[in-house]
Amino acid sequence: MRAKAAIFGGLLAAIAIVALEQPTPTIRTEVNLVQVQATVTDANGRIVTGLGKNAFELLVDGVKQPITVFQGEDIPVTAGIVIDNSASMLPKRSDVIAAAMTFARTSNPHDEMFVVHFSTQPRFGLPDNIQFTSDISELERAVSSFQLGGTTALYDALIAALGRLDLAGTSRKVLLIITDGGDNASRHTLDDVLSAARKNGAALYSIGIFDAADRDRNPPLLRELADATGGDAEFPERSADVGRICERMAREIRQQYALGFPGAQDGKYHTIRLQATDPHHGPLVVHARTGYFAAQPDADQK
Repeated sequence: MRAKAAIFGGLLAAIAIVALEQPTPTIRTEVNLVQVQATVTDANGRIVTGLGKNAFELLVDGVKQPITVFQGEDIPVTAGIVIDNSASMLPKRSDVIAAAMTFARTSNPHDEMFVVHFSTQPRFGLPDNIQFTSDISELERAVSSFQLGGTTALYDALIAALGRLDLAGTSRKVLLIITDGGDNASRHTLDDVLSAARKNGAALYSIGIFDAADRDRNPPLLRELADATGGDAEFPERSADVGRICERMAREIRQQYALGFPGAQDGKYHTIRLQATDPHHGPLVVHARTGYFAAQPDADQK
C-alpha cells in the first residue's frame, strides 16, 4: 500500500509540474473592434431585456454588418461622475451629492468609477494616485469635495473625463453629468467633446437642473450629447428629483446590451444604426451611439 501511495503521489507531483509549465491562456480581441452600448425600449418606454443576438440588426453607413460580439447580461462599466461646482449650485449641493451616491450604490458593484468637479476649471475628486475605484467610501469623499464658485467650463470638464475613460479597464464607458447651466468658460468646444466621445464610445447621461431665469441654461446641448452617444438627458424641475433620476439611469445602464463589430481602418467617421425586432414585445426602439471614428490605416496598407 505504501508503494502504491508513493507512486500515486509521484504522479500527482508530475501533473502539478506540467500544469505550472503550461502557458497562461490569452484572450485575443480585434484591435479595431467597435463596441456599442444599447438600451431597448417598447412602445410605452419600458426597458426590454432578454433579447438574443438574432433580435438585432446593425447597419453601418446603411449597409448591414455582422455582430461579432454580443452580451446581454449586467457587465461592469467604467463610469465618471461629472459635477458642476459653479456658484449657482450652492442651494443644490446636498441634493446633488445624495443623488450621485445613489447612482454609485445602484450601479454594478464591480463598476470602476471616478469623479470630476468643475467650475472655471475641471479637477478630479479622487486622490492623484487613484484613477478609478469601486469603494463607496472613497467615492463619497470624492463626490463631497465641492469647491463652489466660478464659471461653468463644461466642455473642458467633459474632455478631462473622456481622457480618463481612455484609461478604463472595461470596454463599456459612461459619463453622468449633473449641471445647472450651459458652458460659458471652456477652451474646448462642443465639436471637441463630440469627437472625443465618438472615438472612445462613451455614453453620456446628463441631468440639467436649470433655473428658468438662467441665461446660460442650454437643454438642447445636453440632449445633443445624449442623442449622439446613446445616453439620456433629463431636466427635473427640482434638485430633489435628481436622486430618483440617477437611480433610474443606473438601473438602465445595468440593463443595456453590449455589441461589437469589426470597424473600418480608414480614419473616417461612419454612421451606426442599430435596430431590434421581437414578436413578443411589438415595436422596439433602440437607443445607441450614432457613429464612430475608424482607426487610422496601418502604414503598410497606405
